[in-house]
Amino acid sequence: MSLVWEQVTVDAADPVALGRWWTEALGWVVVNDAPEEYEIRPEQDRLPGLLFAPVPEGKTIKNRLHLDVRPDDQAAEVARLLALGARHAGPEYGGFSWVTLLDPEGNEFCVLSGGTPHT
Repeated sequence: MSLVWEQVTVDAADPVALGRWWTEALGWVVVNDAPEEYEIRPEQDRLPGLLFAPVPEGKTIKNRLHLDVRPDDQAAEVARLLALGARHAGPEYGGFSWVTLLDPEGNEFCVLSGGTPHT
């Protein structure tokens, strides 16, 4: 028996707004735009995706899971994401090869330095 990684589910106060933000941030496509199950994927038939589901409570503590993204140009990508509405998670300390940002609902994610990803 094998498993297929279908998606990562993200709890959201406003799944549609947060899903649209991540669609723009990642350049992915919307495969389900229902308010209770807003799903995006890299391509229509390519997994895994991100599913944004409504929850009544807001985020109160640091995420136990977060996304890391690796652009070609870290500084340019951080600037682009900030212009889309991301914000810095806090002060950055020297020596790290990533920048920690928050999406519009306060979920942490990291923008890694450019280069070849590990395979």
